[in-house]
Amino acid sequence: MTDMEQNRALAQRLYAGFAAGDVPAVLSTMATDIEWTEAEGYPYAGTFIGPDAVVEAVFVKLATEWEGYQAVPDQFVAEKDTVVALGHYSGTYRATGRSFRAPFAHVWTVRDGKLSKFVQYTDTVVVQRALEA
Repeated sequence: MTDMEQNRALAQRLYAGFAAGDVPAVLSTMATDIEWTEAEGYPYAGTFIGPDAVVEAVFVKLATEWEGYQAVPDQFVAEKDTVVALGHYSGTYRATGRSFRAPFAHVWTVRDGKLSKFVQYTDTVVVQRALEA
C-alpha cells in the first residue's frame, strides 16, 4: 500500500468511527497536537489544538445539541500528505427542531501516520438556518 493509500485509509477509519459512534476509534487516528479548524460561520467555529480540545469544543456539542448529526463522506482524494473528503452533513438541531443537509470539503494533513490537521469548508448559511427558530 502506498503512502497516499495509507493516508486515505486513515481518513476513512476516522469517518467509520464517526458513523459507529466510536469516539476512541476516531481519536486514535489523530496526532496529539492535531490542529482542528471549524469554518467561520459554523456553530463551533474556531481552531482547536489537541484531541481533548476537539472533543470538548466540537464533539460533545454535536452529540448533545443535534439529533442524528452525520458527516458522511462520498469521495476521498489523496495526494502526498493531504486527503480531501467530499461529502455532506445532516442532522436536526434539538433547540429548533429544524433539519439541514449541507455539502462539505474536509482537508486533512497526515504526519507520521496520524491526522495532524483538519480544515472544514461548508455552506455555513445552510447550517445556520437550522439554528434559527
